[in-house]
Amino acid sequence: MSGLIDVHAHIVLEGTMGAAGPCGPEIGAHPDGTPWFRVGGYQLDGVAYRGSLFIELDMRLEAMDAQGIAVQALSPNPLTYLHFIEPKSAVDFCRRHNDELAAAVARHSDRFVGLAALPMQDPDAACAELDRAVRELGLRGGYTGTDFGTPLDDPAMDQLWARCVELDVPHFLHPTQSGIDGPLLDPRLRRWDLDLVLEYSYEETVAVATLVFGGVTERHPALDICLSHGGGTAPMVLSKLRTLAERRPASPEWIKEPGAFDRALGRLWFDCHIAGEAELALTRRQFGTERLVYGTNFGGWDRGTGPQVAELAPTLNANAARLLRL
Repeated sequence: MSGLIDVHAHIVLEGTMGAAGPCGPEIGAHPDGTPWFRVGGYQLDGVAYRGSLFIELDMRLEAMDAQGIAVQALSPNPLTYLHFIEPKSAVDFCRRHNDELAAAVARHSDRFVGLAALPMQDPDAACAELDRAVRELGLRGGYTGTDFGTPLDDPAMDQLWARCVELDVPHFLHPTQSGIDGPLLDPRLRRWDLDLVLEYSYEETVAVATLVFGGVTERHPALDICLSHGGGTAPMVLSKLRTLAERRPASPEWIKEPGAFDRALGRLWFDCHIAGEAELALTRRQFGTERLVYGTNFGGWDRGTGPQVAELAPTLNANAARLLRL
């Protein structure tokens, strides 16, 4: 394949505007012309989705060609996960989103694959929508937030993880800001938009720890879960997490056995949309490259901040093809 496979590429779908009722999503502009995007009680100012590559597929394809990207896995805008709204409304929104996404992918099926939005506040409904999205719409897996009121290792989640294995599809985890349609984690993180870095990193690190300590990858060894941004700060605290697993009384007995922590961790995947060369080098040292895939946050605020990956491109592409079942 000539060009990279990008697994971290969010899309905004015009046909989903207003599909969640009072929660929107909604696009508008201030009197001075400054654009805004609203979901629930959260408003993002200064980002023009209409007339941009987030909505316009021709613009996206042109930018992909310019950046040497052959294929993108299109995923939900994290602002529109809506994991805390009333379950029926979430089901309706996810169905609309996935129908619109499948239609967009079908227009350029040689360049795009799609990842489904899921109503995670209702695990039964999430399983049903994943099944529909894969079997009927041809989407390649699920794409959700990390926090939706049920821990990732909760027994209620096992049915979704088992369904992913049954359908032979991956599941992607990518945080969003708290306080959009659910509780606010920490008001300090809203200052200077720190939530986009610090809250995301916190959520990703907690997700890694929960999946490992909670035994998700042990109970479902064939499950492919991919976490965004190199797993947050997990590479930095990996040795301490390993020591905690082996020594603390609260750790489950199975993870205290030699090699058990690394075996469980080694079943996770990570995208390498990180920040720079030093961060990528640390991630490679800690996680290796066998389950590392390329990601860009295409068109996002931190676009262009990733490290150069030309040396790794063949490995990253082979990994992405395996993960996405291309």
